Amino acid sequence: MEIPPRSPDEDENLPQSKELVTSNTGSTLCTSSRSESVWTSASRSKWDIYHKPVIVVSVGAAVFLFGTVITSLSCFLTHNKDVYKMSGPAFLSLGLMLLVCGLVWIPIIRKKQKQRQKSQFLQSLKSFFFNR
Repeated sequence: MEIPPRSPDEDENLPQSKELVTSNTGSTLCTSSRSESVWTSASRSKWDIYHKPVIVVSVGAAVFLFGTVITSLSCFLTHNKDVYKMSGPAFLSLGLMLLVCGLVWIPIIRKKQKQRQKSQFLQSLKSFFFNR
């Protein structure tokens, strides 16, 4: 069962839209981008901006306190003392790392917000003067 080759007349009858592949990459890039707020000027609430670092800080504080409790248990309990001495400092360091990362993340977000506000202001000034 061979497929017969098409004649040139059949190729001419095909519409041009089937031959050309249209690309919507420009419009899909903006809508599927992770930083969609850069393209839209909609203001976001404080929780939308700071929820990730607040969660990291609270988890870090909880893990740090858990590590403190585990480490202090090694002083008071004699049963499984080696386990407490090994896992306590690990939780302490992990909690401290998360706590510091979250606390450093907040000023970085503030700085980016100020830069974004300046950028939007400068763009509005530029469009005001050059679009006349």
